[in-house]
Amino acid sequence: MERWPWPSGGAWLLVAARALLQLLRSDLRLGRPLLAALALLAVLDWLCQRLLPPLAALAVLAAAGWIALSCLARPPRLPVATRAVLITGCDSGFGKEAAKKLDAMGFMVLATVLDLDSPGALELRACCSPNLKLLQMDLTKPADISRTLEFTKTHTTGTGLWGLVNNAGCNDVVADAELSPMATFRSCMEVNFFGSLQLTKGLLPFLRRSRGRIVTLGSPAGDMPYPCLAAYGTSKAAMVLLMDTFGCELLPWGVKVSVIQPGCFKTDSVRNVGHWEQRKQLLLANLPQELLQAYGEDYIEHLHGQFLHSLSLALPDFSPVVDAIIDALLAAQPRRRYYPGRGLGLMYFIHYYLPESLRRRFLQAFFICPCLPRALRPGQPTQDAAQDPDPNLGPSPTEAQ
Repeated sequence: MERWPWPSGGAWLLVAARALLQLLRSDLRLGRPLLAALALLAVLDWLCQRLLPPLAALAVLAAAGWIALSCLARPPRLPVATRAVLITGCDSGFGKEAAKKLDAMGFMVLATVLDLDSPGALELRACCSPNLKLLQMDLTKPADISRTLEFTKTHTTGTGLWGLVNNAGCNDVVADAELSPMATFRSCMEVNFFGSLQLTKGLLPFLRRSRGRIVTLGSPAGDMPYPCLAAYGTSKAAMVLLMDTFGCELLPWGVKVSVIQPGCFKTDSVRNVGHWEQRKQLLLANLPQELLQAYGEDYIEHLHGQFLHSLSLALPDFSPVVDAIIDALLAAQPRRRYYPGRGLGLMYFIHYYLPESLRRRFLQAFFICPCLPRALRPGQPTQDAAQDPDPNLGPSPTEAQ
């Protein structure tokens, strides 16, 4: 078949013109998805030149390029106008950055912080407009939540409340579930579930009236069994299931509910190595002697070292999470789930489609691979169950070194 040199040029001009128009209107972003789409179009062009007549190849390439750009285009968004949003946990991290961005976009932002004199609160006061209101709130204190509800009612009388961003959360212990104190499970549930539930229920009358949005920061640890995050993951799993229930029940009211499952980002708690060292020492000091003998102090030190190593790989740029929050608040049809972060697509594919043994090994390789507890190591006096240690566990800390 005779090869033809340039008929596909018309299709490329059409694709380039539309891409340029979308970029000028901020409907398209330069990035890996766009580059991947252009690479696939180039491969398709090469195949069409060899397999199809010129006019058919031109039509196929133009249609493929048009469809690719349509898929990559940002969904239509609602105007900001005078919309008001309440964000919890704005002392640092995602909450602080989202509050700054939404304030710059023209939202009225009600930002709750644990301490009105914290560095994050002072930064928000210094760099944001008067439309941003700061309020002290501790999600474990019903009186604080009631005061927040009254504050919201007072400051949104004219505008109504458009959105709630449940961002506040906590996690104080990284250890096996057996080693984690019951107080840790309770504190995680109080902040990550019960406090957020009480606040959300109290704000629902305002959100139903405005047909607004509920955006909740979850965690992949609530979807899959991350090693040593039982307390945190359990509370996040409960919160995500609650949001899915709200999403179904509030659909007739026009309230849309989204959950954001971010990867590992370099928030203040991630950077604070001293905090995790202090929590580890507190865990060792309060661990029952029987558990300390069974697991060994070196076992906990090994977990701590691997956890700190995984935190060193955290992403410093919060913009993917902030962009997801904005899209969930303003998109005409927001997604039910957002997964900002590196490698989450692969992680969820492995979790949902591969065998359980491979899923477990992947999480151990990606996050924490526990070594053998002291009682299970060869040569240690132990119970009968210790004679056949789990082959999926790593070596002892000495062997690992």
